[in-house]
Amino acid sequence: MWISNFIAETGWLILPIILFSIFSLAIILERIFFYQKITFKTSSIITRVFKAVRRNYITEAIDICKKNPFHTTNTLKSGLVHYSESKEVIKESMENASLYEIPKLEKNLNFLSTIAHVSPLIGLLGTVIGMIECFEVVKIGTATIGRLNPSDLAGGISKALNTTAAGLCVAIPTYLAYNYFVHKVNTCVLEIERGATELLEIKSERS
Repeated sequence: MWISNFIAETGWLILPIILFSIFSLAIILERIFFYQKITFKTSSIITRVFKAVRRNYITEAIDICKKNPFHTTNTLKSGLVHYSESKEVIKESMENASLYEIPKLEKNLNFLSTIAHVSPLIGLLGTVIGMIECFEVVKIGTATIGRLNPSDLAGGISKALNTTAAGLCVAIPTYLAYNYFVHKVNTCVLEIERGATELLEIKSERS
């Protein structure tokens, strides 16, 4: 009941802000579960892969990658499949695989960035509309009765402050989450690059 009253008092601009908050929360939760899943025991799995490669058990290394699919193992697997070929072929294969893996890491982050930037703008628009309503009240009040009751301005001021606050409440945590996930993406990309470099170095040692 209080939600409907709040919407009625604040105006229709609160609706997109509420929708943005729902979308933002859904994306944040999905990304948290995603990164928790792929970072669980990641280093130990990569260590097992390279231990098998150094012992020249390429099939075993490929099997480890298949049983533990995530960004780094998927990239390494594409190189290990061509391990008997030249370094250039291995490198190109891993680069092509990374082109598929990185978008998975960045999934929906552009939406988070958009929400973080647009939400306060909608709140600002609500502020402007609220202030316009206040000036209209002042204009009408002074023109009709020649004086103005401060309580007449409460509705417009309340709308202005509520939409601004709501927009910021959505934008701030969304922007913080976005930057955190960007950091996670950069960490994962660096992990892919390190894994690919190490595999190529092992290949060079065996050549």
